[in-house]
Parts: sequence; structure tokens; C-alpha cells
Amino acid sequence: MFTLVALVVWLVCFAISCLAFVFWIWMLIDCLKYESSTGNDKIIWALVIVLLNGIGALVYYFVRRPERIKQFGQ
Repeated sequence: MFTLVALVVWLVCFAISCLAFVFWIWMLIDCLKYESSTGNDKIIWALVIVLLNGIGALVYYFVRRPERIKQFGQ
């Protein structure tokens, strides 16, 4: 019984980790592809995403991405 519970917990943690990694890659690609090249915005946001990992991706998703979409339509 204990091994079944441990396996389920491991599978759930593995699935969450995979989803977090895919989200991180998605935000990094979104930043590098759609962020404007004027100034240092693209470089700074890419560094924030890479160095802060999941937290940086979340910050980019909730702070910068909606602003950029509203401003540039992308």
C-alpha cells in the first residue's frame, strides 16, 4: 500500500515538474520571439526568466506579457 501511494505522489510531482519546465520554455521563447528589440528589454527579461527560473517565468507572464500584448498586439 505504501509503495502505491509513494508512486502516485512521485508521478504527480513529476507531472507538475514537466508542466513547469514546459511553461518556463514557453515564456523564454515568447520573450525572445516577441519582445521588442529596442533598448535592453529583451535581454533583461530573458535574464530574469533564465536566472529566476519558474518565478521569473511567472513574473514575465503576469507583468510584462499582458502589457506587451496590449501595446503591440502580440
